[in-house]
Amino acid sequence: MIRINLKVEGAANEDGRTPSIWDTFAHAGYAHGDNGDVACDQYHKYKQDVQLMADLGLDAYRFSISWSRLVPNGRGPVNLKGLEYYNNLIDELLRHD
Repeated sequence: MIRINLKVEGAANEDGRTPSIWDTFAHAGYAHGDNGDVACDQYHKYKQDVQLMADLGLDAYRFSISWSRLVPNGRGPVNLKGLEYYNNLIDELLRHD
């Protein structure tokens, strides 16, 4: 089994997402100029990404939730745009088994 752990979501400042601990760390200069602001842009390209995974014959995919996208203030209401993104991603994964 091969495991790859990447920060791929991107869209760091879109649809209500607030900075995460990683964003703060990276933008403070501790990540040698790297950050996840754009990354692989899965936020916008999740359909193409899932299709590529299906074409490669992958049978598993693990993703993490960016809590600063889902609950931007750490407490309180859920960000509906963030919830929509994760629902759409999960639906797309299910469509491709």
